[in-house]
Parts: sequence; C-alpha cells; structure tokens
Amino acid sequence: MRPVDGSRRGTLRVYLGAAPGVGKTFAMLDEGRRRAARGTDVVVAVVETHGRRHTAELLEGLEVVPRRRLRHRGTDLDEMDLDAVLRRAPEVALVDELAHSCAPGSRHEKRWQDVEALLDAGVDVVTTVNVQHLESLVDVVAAITGVRQQETVPDTVVRAAEQVELVDMSPEALRRRMAHGNVYPPERVDAALADWFRVGNLTALRELALLWVADRVDAALEDYRERHGIVAAWPARERVLVAVTGGPESETLLRRGARIASRGSGTELLAVHVSRSDGLTGTSAADLARTRALAEGLGARWQVVVGDDVPAAVLDLARAVNATQVVLGASRRGRVAAALAPGVVPQVVRASGDIDVYVVTHERAARRALLRQPRTNPVGRARLTLGWVLALLAPTVLGLVLQTTREAHALSTVVLLFLTATVVVAVVGGLRPAVLAALLSGLLSNYLFTEPYYTLRVDAEVDLVTLVVLVLVAVTVATAVDRAARASAEAARARAEADVLTGFAHSVLSGRDSLADLLEQLRTSFGLEGVDLVARGDGGGDGAAVAAVGAGTQDPRSRCAVVDVDGTTALRLAGARLGSDELRVVSALATQVAAVLERDRLREEARTAKGERERTRTRTALLAAVSHDLRTPLAGIKAGVSTLLSRDIPLRPEDRDALLRDVDLSTDRLQALIDNLLDMSRLDAGAVVPRPRPSALEDVVARALSGVEPGRVQVDVPHDLPLLDVDAGLLERAVANVAENAVRYAGSAPVAISAALVPGSVVLRVADRGAGVPEGRRARLFAPFQRLGDTGGSPDGLGLGLAVARGLAEVNGGTLDAEDTPGGGLTMVFRLPVTPLGVTS
Repeated sequence: MRPVDGSRRGTLRVYLGAAPGVGKTFAMLDEGRRRAARGTDVVVAVVETHGRRHTAELLEGLEVVPRRRLRHRGTDLDEMDLDAVLRRAPEVALVDELAHSCAPGSRHEKRWQDVEALLDAGVDVVTTVNVQHLESLVDVVAAITGVRQQETVPDTVVRAAEQVELVDMSPEALRRRMAHGNVYPPERVDAALADWFRVGNLTALRELALLWVADRVDAALEDYRERHGIVAAWPARERVLVAVTGGPESETLLRRGARIASRGSGTELLAVHVSRSDGLTGTSAADLARTRALAEGLGARWQVVVGDDVPAAVLDLARAVNATQVVLGASRRGRVAAALAPGVVPQVVRASGDIDVYVVTHERAARRALLRQPRTNPVGRARLTLGWVLALLAPTVLGLVLQTTREAHALSTVVLLFLTATVVVAVVGGLRPAVLAALLSGLLSNYLFTEPYYTLRVDAEVDLVTLVVLVLVAVTVATAVDRAARASAEAARARAEADVLTGFAHSVLSGRDSLADLLEQLRTSFGLEGVDLVARGDGGGDGAAVAAVGAGTQDPRSRCAVVDVDGTTALRLAGARLGSDELRVVSALATQVAAVLERDRLREEARTAKGERERTRTRTALLAAVSHDLRTPLAGIKAGVSTLLSRDIPLRPEDRDALLRDVDLSTDRLQALIDNLLDMSRLDAGAVVPRPRPSALEDVVARALSGVEPGRVQVDVPHDLPLLDVDAGLLERAVANVAENAVRYAGSAPVAISAALVPGSVVLRVADRGAGVPEGRRARLFAPFQRLGDTGGSPDGLGLGLAVARGLAEVNGGTLDAEDTPGGGLTMVFRLPVTPLGVTS
C-alpha cells in the first residue's frame, strides 16, 4: 500500500474490443499479473468473469477489493467499492466494463466517473470497453445491429488514455469460441449466434473498432508533428488530395484520384474545392453538389476551403492533412492567358516541395474560352434599360446646361461633373451603359469645352491629357462599381440560397419532416403552384406520382419544369417561371430529396428487419417451448396412462387415484399452455374481437380464481363498484393468468387482490410478496416467451401468461402495468373502463 498522491494524475490504459468475448478482460488480467510479477502493487477493483472459467483462473494470486453491496427496490446489487479502493491506494487498479452504469446509491452514475476519481487520486487504471459503447458510435451501431446501447462512455475519456490497445478477433473465430461455450452459457449460444453475433454484425463492429483506433493513432501523429513544429509531410500513411472546381472535368480527376488511392492498402482519398472569399464563383451549387456526391461515393472525404489564392489554399490543406500526393487538372486557360499569368498548376508544382503532384489531362483542357458562359447583368432588365437611357441623356443634358455658362467653369470642373454622371449611370445600369456614358462624356468635353470649340481637335496638350484621363477614370470607376454591384448581388443571392439550403438540410438531418413536408417547403420557398415527385418510367418518361403537394402539375396546359432527383425519380414544378439560378438551387435541393427517399427506405428496411427479428425470436422461442414446456405435461399424461393400462404392474386403489390425479393435473396444465398459445396467436393476428357488456368485477375475479389453490389468495373487491364495460370472458382469462403468475412467484406468502374506484375507471391490483423485479427489467415481463425466474420458482409455462393478460386487457380498453409492492414484491395493476352510466351492481 502506498499513500495517495493527489499531485500526480494516474495514467489510463484501455483494452478496446469489437464485441463481447474477444478477450478484453483476459488481456487486462494478464497485464495485471505481469505487473504484479514485476513488483507493482496491483489490485482488482472490479472484474466481471460472466462465468468464464479461463477468465476466473487469472484472478488467482491477485488481490481483489471486496465489492460494495447496495439494496435497490428489494434487490441486492454488487458494485465496485470506490472508497475502499481509494483507501487501499494501489499503484494500479484493474477496472472492468468502463461503460457500466452504477447502481443507485453509488457515488457516481457511471463507472467511467469512478475511474476518473481514481486517476485524480494518482492511481493508474487498466480498463476495458467495447466499441459499441463509445458515445460517437451509438447511432451507427444501432443502425447495424438494431439495438441501441443504453450504457455509453464519452469518446473523450477513451481518447485521453495514454494507451488504447485493440483486442482483435475475426468474426469466425469469435463464433467458434461461442459455440464451444467459452463466452455464454450453452442455453444462450444459439440465440446469440442468430442475433447479435451474426457474421455481418461482427464484421461491421470490427471495422468500426479498427477505424476508431486508426483515427486515434493518426491524431496522435498529427499532435506530435504540431508539438514539434514539423511542417513537412510524413508519408506514414498515403493520402491523395484531389483539387476539383466542380466543373465537368471534376469527374475525371476524382476517378483518377480514386484509382491512385486504390493502389495502396489504407490510402485515404480527400477532395477539396477552393471557394473564393468574395462569393463569386463560376461553379453552380448543383454542379458542386453532384461533384461532392461523386467524391463521397468514391470514398473520398470532402472539404471546402475559402481563399483567393487557390495554389496556396491547396498546398496549405495538403500539408495540414499530411497529404503525400496532389491531383490537379490540366489548365483550361488558353495560350495567351497562360503566357500573361501563370496558372494554378505551375504554382502548385513550384511550391509543392516533397508532395508529389499529378497533372491529369481531360477533354476540356485549354478550352476555357469556348466554354465560357456569358456574364449576366446583376441589375435586372428594367434597370439596364434605364441605364442605357441615362447613358445617352445624362452627358448630353449636362453638356448643354454647362455650355450655357461655359466661361464660369474650368475644364477640370466640367470633367469632374461628367465623371459624376458616369458613376451615376454605372450604379443604375451597370458597366456597359457606363462605358457609353464615359465615351460620350469625353466627346462632349472635347466638342463643347476645349478650344477650338465645336470641333474634335485639341490644341492644348494639357486638355488632351485631361480628356484621356476623364475617359480612363470613368471606365475604371464604372468597372469597380459594376464589380461591387455584382458581388453584392452574388452575396445576396448566395445568402438566400444558403437560407433555403440550410432549412432543407435541417429538415433532412432532424428526420422529423416527411417527404410531403419537404415538398411543401420547396413549393412555398419558390412560390410554386404545385410540386410532384414522380417515378421515372422505363422509357425515360414520367410515371406515377410518389408524393405531391399543391396543384397545377397535372394540368396539361401548365408548363412544368422537371428536375432529376436520382435517376429513378424527378421533381415536377408548376406555377412559376424559374430562372437558371433558381433551377440551380432546386437541383441542389433535389439531392436532399434523394437523401430523404434513402432515409425513408432505410427506415422501412429497419422496420422490416426488426419485424423479422421479432418473428425469428418468436419462432425460436416457440420451438423451444413446444420442445420442452409442452412435452412436460404430455410426458406426465403418457406415463400415467401407460401405467394405468399396464397389466404387469399391480396398483393399489390409492395409487390408481394418484395417477389419475396426476393425469388430470397434467391435462389441465397442457390445456392452459395451449390456450395461451392460441390467445397469443389471435392477439398477434388482431383476431380477438371483444363483446363488451356490463359485468361485475367481483364475479369476474371469482371465476378467474377457480383454478387457484384455496388459501393462496386474499380477495378484497367491494360489492358497490360500478359495472365494467368489458368482455367478461376475456378479462377473466387475463386476471387468471396474472393471479396464477403471482402465486407461482410469491413463495409461501399469500397474494392480495384488491379493487378501488378512481375517476373514469376501476383499478384492480394483484400484489405478491416475492422478490420483485427491478424497474429496468419490467418491460420484459410482458414480452412473449419471457420468464425472469425472480425467485427460482416453477419453470413450467411458456412465458406467455403476462403477455396474453396485457393483450386481453388492452382489447377490453384497459391497461396492465407492473409496479413495486410496498415492503417488497411486485404488483400487477389493471385499469378497466366502467359502463357509461356507471351502473352499480
């Protein structure tokens, strides 16, 4: 024992596994034994052997801190005694199952919080955890296995460990280990192999574990490079960075990059798009969305970088992610443009250093001029027309007005006034009208205000310079104003597009909105009359509508725009003329509609898979029940009848009577089992149709208890309760099942049945004094083929009694739930509807 050192924080080592049974606890105990053999003070704080012999053998020779016993709702629970471990103050503590939820009454809610307390006290901890318990992977694991883990541990806790060691095992080897009985008891092996431990599940969980550990190793390497100021790429892992513009050549670049990445095992593929910081881009959102979808489909990680210096942005990202290779497309610039200014490729090659650069040719190389789209005017048609009018009138009117007072103005003043008029024209109509205004202003300044007047000849050189400067400055200012107007328009449009896309993305990611809700959002965002999602026919034409909102798409007179979604479906838009910008946004939204379709498809598949799992579980349980529970009374009947019919065995009258009683009892038991099976089958098929009529609860309870051993039940049902509005026969079966179940698990104590009137219904309670059932396990009470065996009572029965009882209570308009019995035990609570008039018996 050593004193607790509060000034030193302990170190954490984690053994991470993909599934139960891979050997995490075994590896942890083996390390503990090795450390103890070297003289380290090691204690076992808590280890769960789960009955595995080889794991238990490793505990021999290790000091085990006794567990703390806590009592919760009548059940004794064992937990790690954190205070005892802290008092013991070992050098190393072995703590199993890091994600375990502590029993109520413990100092902390989660075991990982206990581990943090040990680390803060200076105790080194070795622990175990499965990948499905990591908080970041809960949703992924639920999608794979269909089971959502309730016990989780934050990733930051595991990532903060000094060492994380993966305990790996192939799915086939783990399944063989299970089949040999080294993981679960024999009676649980078949169900586990058919459910959680399927090869597909284990393979996916193994890949998650490998990727998580690989990411942690990669993060450790990046942290080391950052702490030591290492900028150069370390090719410990190949990374291929593909720079794309979103244009047509991007597909060629991405596919070439994927082929390069596929040449090496474990090579990572990244795709980067550099977006200009001023918001001006030659790539549409729809093209960029398609490029991103292709990149992600090829397994690439998508990244957008904002910057005006494209070569610097590409190389900065390449060095940040430790990329070893960069893939660029050959320039689309013509020879003249390439001669005037270097392009992206030469600058990247010149500054790449030890990063390999691949330049991929494509069919659009050096064809930029042929593919350039015409510039659009950001001011609109009306303002453009007004701009042309002002370009003609403003300089002309200004010149005529100034000409009347020519002697009062210097040429410099005239030039400034003409320049002001040109700026006004640029603000109203854009660049082209402003250029016309600048030229006209120069001509009028020469014709009206320079000697000789009313000619285009200029005698003074200074006047000539002034006129030339006027035209150049006017054109320059007009260009700047036009660019500013375009940038403002682009920014406003981008902001509007971002708002629409953000709204759609939030709806898709939240998963709350249906497909119809998204189509309605699309219709209102663009002021459309109607939006249909239609299936594509085999010939490429539109087929039946999958979903529709609004009207107008079915009207043959309406003009509808059609936007492809995913090749098999398309959006049909009616009621508004959409420009190219709006259609571009709709195309981007179509990819989100495709995501919603995929989400709905996966949900349906998950529901189908869940139903199939339930049916498989039910069939498996039914086969087990038929092979065991039904055979038990049949065997008793067969043995009794065979003995009675045998002439070789002399029987006394009392022996014959005993055999007949056993046959009668076994027959009743068999009948009850078959009745429960039939009732469960009818309930599942929805074939139970109640015939409610006023019924007295006292009579129902009396008939239900006719088969219960006298003296085992105490009944307190008042005579003045209102009549129940139920099917008395079905309710009788439900009460009988609950009462028989309570007697079976109550031990020697009597079962109490009581009833009381509450507003709108009658409550019937069936209370026993058995061991009770923990709150977290009560939902399983009503699942078919479940026998919790709380007191080790009789195993007879299929585990259908309470499931049938709840189903019969619900078809009668009531409910059946479980709660604690004060003082210990379990109480089953019926809430039953009374007759509308409240007639008393």
